[in-house]
Amino acid sequence: MSQEFLPDLLLAWYARQGRDLPWRHTRDPYAILVAEVMLQQTQVERVVPRYREFLACFPSLEALAAASRAEVIRAWAPLGYNLRAVRLHALAQQAVQEFGGHLPADPQALRRLKGLGPYTAAAVACFAFDLPVPVVDTNVRRVLARALLGEVDARHLPPRQVAALAAQALPAGRAYDWNQALMDLGATVCTALQPACARCPLERLCLARPQMERWQAARSMRERPADYRVNSPFQGSSRYYRGRIVDALRAVAEGASLDLLALGRAIKPDFEAAELPWLLDLVQRLERDGLVRVLADRVMLA
Repeated sequence: MSQEFLPDLLLAWYARQGRDLPWRHTRDPYAILVAEVMLQQTQVERVVPRYREFLACFPSLEALAAASRAEVIRAWAPLGYNLRAVRLHALAQQAVQEFGGHLPADPQALRRLKGLGPYTAAAVACFAFDLPVPVVDTNVRRVLARALLGEVDARHLPPRQVAALAAQALPAGRAYDWNQALMDLGATVCTALQPACARCPLERLCLARPQMERWQAARSMRERPADYRVNSPFQGSSRYYRGRIVDALRAVAEGASLDLLALGRAIKPDFEAAELPWLLDLVQRLERDGLVRVLADRVMLA
């Protein structure tokens, strides 16, 4: 079968198997922007309930821009990577000031919004405004590299090569469904470590298919199961305690603060006064990121 049938096969599969996600039921640019920011570094199943709740709190760019930063940080829990909430809030304020509360359709105009990168700009342009632009995330990159280049692992490919490949593969008039279909295939079938090639609608056309079984067999031989459980490297790290600090401050009343000693004991049961310089360094870095305010020896959400 010729590869010219690849779009038809993938789009037909997507029509049958595409995930039913709430942001696929809207073309509101703001709602799509919220979803795309939330989906950065957070699994879909965790995003879905928080996405609905966040939009209920802040139903428009104007509502988000008018809220206090602390309100937005509180509403962001428990998604983690709280700096995303700060950046989304600042972006909403910029959009209100420069675009009258409306997001522009053009990807280059979208890029003028601080903190909005090429992927998110393309996603909003395509999914909200139906512009014929490729939307290339990790899943899309992997699927295109395997199906069209025969590359099992796409991580070494230059971004420009992947961008050109994605633009060339884009079927006329079907950008929205095509980009969503690639994402779904990469997320559910053509996964990074355990691709289910037998279930893939592109199995007969995929240029990497002949190599996949050998690659999986070689990878299995290299991997050995761990004999014991180890703690996650995240636990106990600065990032871990940054998240605990923000969570502790979310738990206090609106506008309230905690002194450093109380905050230390809230995030670390065995906290001692000797650790106050370490804690102060953490909260000062959070303050530079716009997440908290430090008032003498007290801390509150920004």
